[in-house]
Amino acid sequence: MSARFILALDQGTTSSRAIVFDASGTVRGAGQREFRQIFPKPGWVEHDADEIWKTQLATAREALEKAGLTAEDLAGIGITNQRETTVIWDRRNGRPVANAIVWQDRRTAEFCDELKAAGKAPLIQERTGLVLDAYFSGSKIRWLLDHVSGLRDRAEAGDLAFGTIDSWLVWNLTGGRTHVTDVSNASRTLLFNLDTLDWDPEMLDLFDVPRALLPEARASSEIHAETAPEIFGAPVPIAGIAGDQQAALFGQACHAPGMAKNTYGTGCFMLMNTGAEPVRSQNNLLTTVAWKIGDSVNYALEGSVFIAGAVVQWLRDQLGIVENAADIEALASTVKDNGGVCFVPAFAGLGAPHWDPYARGTIVGLTRGSSKGHLARAALEAIAFQSWEVLHAMEADSGIRLTELRVDGGASLNALLMEIQAGLLRVPVVRPTVAETTALGAAYLAGLATGVWGDLSEIAANWAEERRFLPSLDAEETARLTDRWLRAVERAKKWEKTLE
Repeated sequence: MSARFILALDQGTTSSRAIVFDASGTVRGAGQREFRQIFPKPGWVEHDADEIWKTQLATAREALEKAGLTAEDLAGIGITNQRETTVIWDRRNGRPVANAIVWQDRRTAEFCDELKAAGKAPLIQERTGLVLDAYFSGSKIRWLLDHVSGLRDRAEAGDLAFGTIDSWLVWNLTGGRTHVTDVSNASRTLLFNLDTLDWDPEMLDLFDVPRALLPEARASSEIHAETAPEIFGAPVPIAGIAGDQQAALFGQACHAPGMAKNTYGTGCFMLMNTGAEPVRSQNNLLTTVAWKIGDSVNYALEGSVFIAGAVVQWLRDQLGIVENAADIEALASTVKDNGGVCFVPAFAGLGAPHWDPYARGTIVGLTRGSSKGHLARAALEAIAFQSWEVLHAMEADSGIRLTELRVDGGASLNALLMEIQAGLLRVPVVRPTVAETTALGAAYLAGLATGVWGDLSEIAANWAEERRFLPSLDAEETARLTDRWLRAVERAKKWEKTLE
C-alpha cells in the first residue's frame, strides 16, 4: 500500500486536535484549537456541537498541511473523542437541536437518584457495567427529549439522531450518510448491553430513549465509511473509532490482561485491560468495552476522575495565579510540601470510587502562611491522590497488583506530578516517548483496518519508554498523606445536599 499515513482526530473536552502519524508511530503534523465551554447554570456544562465540528475540521486540514500531505497520502482516519457528551441533531439538515450536554454536566443527578431509590442501580450495573450516575449519556438524552419542545415526538418519528462526539464527527465527515458509533463509545451510554454488545431494550425503556435515535454500534477497527470528497479533496476511509480512554489504553500497547494506563487530561482516567471477559466491579469502578477488532473483544476496568488538568485551568483562568498551565510545576516547586493544604477539586462532583454528584470543591488546612505555591502543589497532589484511590479499587477488583503504570496526556509532562504519583502509588510510573497516546491509539486502530500495521505485536514494538519515575516516599509518609486526603474528601462530599 502506497498510502502509509494515518490522520487521527482527537476531539477532547476543551480542544479539538488532529495528528498525522507515519507507520513508525511518529508525529508528522499536528493542529489544535480550543473551543468555548458553556456554563448555563451551576453544575451544567455544554458545548456548541457545530463549533466542535468546525474546529476539528480546521485542525485536520492544518495537520495535513504541516505534514506536507494530501488526502491521497492517507491510508485512513482514526477518531477518538470525549465520551458520554451527548449530541442530538436533525437527520434532514444535520443541525444540532440544542447544545451538546458534556460528560461533566450534573443536571440529571436527581433523576439518577430516583432510579436508585426505585432499586434500578444493580440491574443497570449488571447489564451495562456502569455505575448509575449523571456522568453517562442515557439520562442526558432523556433530559433533552423532555426539555426541548417537540423533541420527543420528532425522535420517536425517526427524524432525529443521537450520538456521542464520534458519531457526530462521522456524520459530518460523510456528509450525513453514516450514523455509527463503536462499541467502546456505546458502552458509555447506560443503554448498551456488555454481553450482547447491542442496545439493551430494557435500558432503552428505563431511560425512555427511542431506538430510532441510536447509531449502529460497530467494531473499533474496521472501515466504516469514506469521507465526502469535498472534505479533504478526495475520499478517505474512516477506519478506527474509540473513546479517548480506550484509545489511550490501546496506544499505550496495554494489549494484555493486567496492563494499565492513566491519562492525565481534563479529567483523569485509569484503565486496566481485563481480557476477553468483563469483570464486574465490587468497588465502584466501571466495566467497559476496551475495543473490538474483528470478532475479538477486550474489556477493561476503569476509574474516572472528573477533574484533573481542569484544576490547573481553574487556577489559571479563575484565580489567575499562573499565566500558563505549564507554569504550575515551577510554582508548586517553590515549596517543599503542601504546607498542610489539601485541595479536593470536586467542581463537577466526585467520580470513582465515590460517585457523589453533590460533592463540591474544597480547600482545607489553610493558614496565614499558606501561599500560591502551597495551593499549586496541593492542586497537583489532588490529581495524584484521586488516581491513588482508583488504583487501590482496581487492584481489589482484579486481584492483580500492578508492577508499573503507563501514563500519558498533557499533565504527564509535569515531572513533579509524576514524581508525586509514583510516591503515592509505590510503583514505577512510566512515560512513553510519544505522549500523544490517545490519538496514536485511534491511528493504530485505523491502521490495523487498512493494512498499515499487520497485528498487535507490530504496534507494541513501536512503544518505547521515555522516562521512568520511581517511588520515593516511605510507607509511613504515604499513609499520613493519604489519611489527610481522605479526611478532606469527606468534607467535600454531599455538600449540595447539606444546603437543601
